[in-house]
Amino acid sequence: MVDEQIRKRGIRSPRLLEVLERVPRHLFVPEELVAYAYEDRALGIGEGQTISQPYMVAAMTHYLELEGNERVLEIGAGSGYQAAVLSALANEVISVENRPPLAEAARQRLAALGYSNTCVKIGDGTLGWLDAAPFDAILVAAAAPAIPSPLLEQLAEGGRLVIPVGQSDKQMLLRIRKSAGQILEEKLFACQFVPLRGRYGWPDA
Repeated sequence: MVDEQIRKRGIRSPRLLEVLERVPRHLFVPEELVAYAYEDRALGIGEGQTISQPYMVAAMTHYLELEGNERVLEIGAGSGYQAAVLSALANEVISVENRPPLAEAARQRLAALGYSNTCVKIGDGTLGWLDAAPFDAILVAAAAPAIPSPLLEQLAEGGRLVIPVGQSDKQMLLRIRKSAGQILEEKLFACQFVPLRGRYGWPDA
């Protein structure tokens, strides 16, 4: 997976690649999909949600530019796989999931695997998690129609926000930086994610 799908596409950080080799992706997918866990595609995990394809997890993590001392907010815990990757690259990870069954399963899975610096919360991720703000990095694993303003407010000075923004069926992955109080936007590449639900996202289907 790492050699064929990630390294060959330009992700070269030794630290990130080592983490991706170490995190057991097959333990974060439904049992009936274990055989496909390391393939180059997203997989359904229930509740209308997916675990992102390995390259997308790698790319979004890469663009956060983590050095190890950050507090990271993840929006959309899903199965917990992205949080597991982030936990090995940052100091603390808070992951918000709006579907209680997924949140509880992710919480139990991460705890059982020893990812002790992660915390899974249940709530509307478009509101961020004010109690723990500000965050040095924010990763949004679902597509928003626009950047939720609470996430910008909770981003620390010098922080990075990576988020897919656009229509419900096609988006652009953006990296936002907060510098001297200014919001700087960088377009990365086209992508396709499940819709982000919540007050500043898409209405529930």
